[in-house]
Amino acid sequence: MKNSYRSRDSIRLGVAGLVLLAGLGLAGCDSGSGSEGCSPNPCLNGGICIPQGGEISCVCIPGFSGAACDELTGYLPIVDTGQSLCYDESNMINCPVAGQTFFGQDAQYTSVLPAYRDNGDGTVTDLNTGLMWQQDPGEKLTNDEAVAGAAHFDLAGYDDWRLPTIKELYSLILFSGIDPSGYEGTDTSGMVPFIDTDYFVFEYGDPTAGERIIDAQFTTSTRYVSTTMNGDETVFGVNFADGRIKGYGTGPMPGQTTDKTFFVLYVRRDNDPGETIFTDNGDGTVTDQTTGLLWQQDDSDLGLNWEGALAYCESLDLANHSDWKLPNAKELQSIIDYSRSPDTTGSAAIDPVFSSSSITNEAGNADFPNYWTGTTHANRNNGHEGESAVYVSFGRALGYMNNQWIDVHGAGAQRSDPKEGDPADWPMGRGPQGDAIRIFNYVRCVRNNSSSLRFR
Repeated sequence: MKNSYRSRDSIRLGVAGLVLLAGLGLAGCDSGSGSEGCSPNPCLNGGICIPQGGEISCVCIPGFSGAACDELTGYLPIVDTGQSLCYDESNMINCPVAGQTFFGQDAQYTSVLPAYRDNGDGTVTDLNTGLMWQQDPGEKLTNDEAVAGAAHFDLAGYDDWRLPTIKELYSLILFSGIDPSGYEGTDTSGMVPFIDTDYFVFEYGDPTAGERIIDAQFTTSTRYVSTTMNGDETVFGVNFADGRIKGYGTGPMPGQTTDKTFFVLYVRRDNDPGETIFTDNGDGTVTDQTTGLLWQQDDSDLGLNWEGALAYCESLDLANHSDWKLPNAKELQSIIDYSRSPDTTGSAAIDPVFSSSSITNEAGNADFPNYWTGTTHANRNNGHEGESAVYVSFGRALGYMNNQWIDVHGAGAQRSDPKEGDPADWPMGRGPQGDAIRIFNYVRCVRNNSSSLRFR
């Protein structure tokens, strides 16, 4: 039967409405329920098909409209990090109120809540972004195998699957996860990963195969425009075991003879949102026309500890706005420009519409800062579970290896630093790659900007 759309435009509901419809079973047509006209689903970009007496209606996720949800009509949302707990420089605390120290952190600003639909056919649709994901990553692959495999991957009747970009994959991260780094046991039953396991299949690394618990890296199509480890070709990936973005060499790991392997989640989407467009507003602010966020154009011009970073943004008065905040991890990562790096463009990994401070890094070279987020990187260390916060590297992500400081993870990495202390206490960094510890990172504040131009 030819699909017959209702004459009026598509129904548009918020995410809460979409979840309610799915719960009532009205989204079942996506999973091949047999409803006439809804199988296969004609609604694009995560839209829900509803049969109504010989006709169908598409319920579109926010940001899309049109009879088949095929038109981009609003901002593409940055999905919330899922962090709901507050922390001081070390411990979990009751969330502070305005004027108190540590006010303004991630848990105190809620954006678009994560929402997914299990399509019942091995795929999951993100009801905020419209991305459709492979649900089960299966066995690990080398990066070359992952790239080649996309061309032949066929799931749920779709053959346009591909490797996600680093920004697409990072949209799935949840900072309700707990970093297990340093754990020497093998029992992972009580651990909390950085991805929603109600919808996605997830496995920690397998110690019986010689892996670490944290060896749960997922690869992407985003290659580092420079190299890491003094010359390694590098691809960016997300580790949903420990909650980080790092650049990973695609060849063999030290002491091994076969290429490093990764988990893979292929993705597809019906509309390409295009390149990110930034607008210089001429008042010290920059608007991201894709997400609608308003950014401070300059940075703090000095390094601050985490408490100071929170206070800096909460007290900022710029362009007649006083409701600035420290961005969360996903917000800050959204403005990374992965086509730039200090070694290839002589710049920070950010659009040149922004101003970035210059620093001298641990190796004594000109570089660009790490920037704080309001997101705590929680760990398993009771009594100190909140001692680190997330930062994003807009310059080289240095580590101390083989008695020298080198770029180990690439400009665009997301790691974490202690919230307070003296960087001199870590003269050779921290962790297996000797991640440089700075503590006094820079700040670029953000605010929601409902008055800016709509995307497309």
